[in-house]
Amino acid sequence: MDKLRVAFIGTGRISDLHARAYLDDERAELAAVCDSNIELARLRGERWGVPSHRIYAEYRELLALDDIDLVEILLPHHLHFQATLDAAAAGKHISVQKPMALSLAQADEMVAAARAAGVVLKVYENFIFYPPVQRAKALIDNGEIGDLLTIRIKSNSGVSPTEWQVPASARAWRLNPEECGGGPLVFDDGHHKFALGWHFMGKAEEVHAWIGCTEIAPGEYLDAPAIVSWKFADNRYGSLEAVFSPELVLDTEHYAQDDRVEITGSKGVIWVTRGHGKMMDLPPVVMYKDRQTRSFSDMPVGWEHSFINSTRHFIDAYFAGEPPSLTGEEGREVLQFALAAQESARIGAAVKL
Repeated sequence: MDKLRVAFIGTGRISDLHARAYLDDERAELAAVCDSNIELARLRGERWGVPSHRIYAEYRELLALDDIDLVEILLPHHLHFQATLDAAAAGKHISVQKPMALSLAQADEMVAAARAAGVVLKVYENFIFYPPVQRAKALIDNGEIGDLLTIRIKSNSGVSPTEWQVPASARAWRLNPEECGGGPLVFDDGHHKFALGWHFMGKAEEVHAWIGCTEIAPGEYLDAPAIVSWKFADNRYGSLEAVFSPELVLDTEHYAQDDRVEITGSKGVIWVTRGHGKMMDLPPVVMYKDRQTRSFSDMPVGWEHSFINSTRHFIDAYFAGEPPSLTGEEGREVLQFALAAQESARIGAAVKL
């Protein structure tokens, strides 16, 4: 069987999680890497077994390689647009990190460029592939809690002695709205939560948001606390609450954050009790219906498994000739959630989609 030959454009902190499924799947090969920090590119490339002559500082050199099928674009948000257009022009299939762009106009152009070039465009979203979320979705699809009525998502950020050490350069662009596209909690990490809302409830019709501002260091601000409310079709609703607590110490191996999801249906409720980390000593999925509570713990719960599953899904879809999740069009819908929240907070009113 032919291999899917993959190249990474960007080898920052998150790239280790993107690489895992490619390295473990005999159908794929991580064949080239690129980063403007060439020493970082060499460090990652050597770790992943990439030949030294296929490690680059300029991504256009990588795009000129004839034997690359797919590029993973793992760059700061403001660089996604041009890199995607260049990759499409080079005839490469594309997996671009979320959020796909800074505006809907950019997203539309990216989708059109991929379609014109006849290449696949995937927006890399991992939370919908987190095993507890997958279990919750399977229970819902099986009709366990009836028709969905609401979804409520809580995201707690704090500090942790075991959290990832994020390089200063990565921290800087995430705190710069011109490069991030919005705030790091509601726009950047919020994409995961908007994707969960979309995954379970479909496309929102209306968004209303209050987004606060917390100074975390001189001249550095987080978009928290924040509450975002969504209205869906058929009298259904959702909300996201994002909070930063400077003295909240979290148990995590990744970002100092944890998440919880509560989905209410016409005959039951499902809770996903964890995300990035672990705040509560509870099973990862809990369901209440018919006067009984059932717990589900027979699944991996490390955040890394959401990346493994997302990449594996893309490899499966590629060889089956099926669309990935998220497609460019689906990624645009999630981006529209996030941008509407920013606009709602700015004008102090609900935004219709």
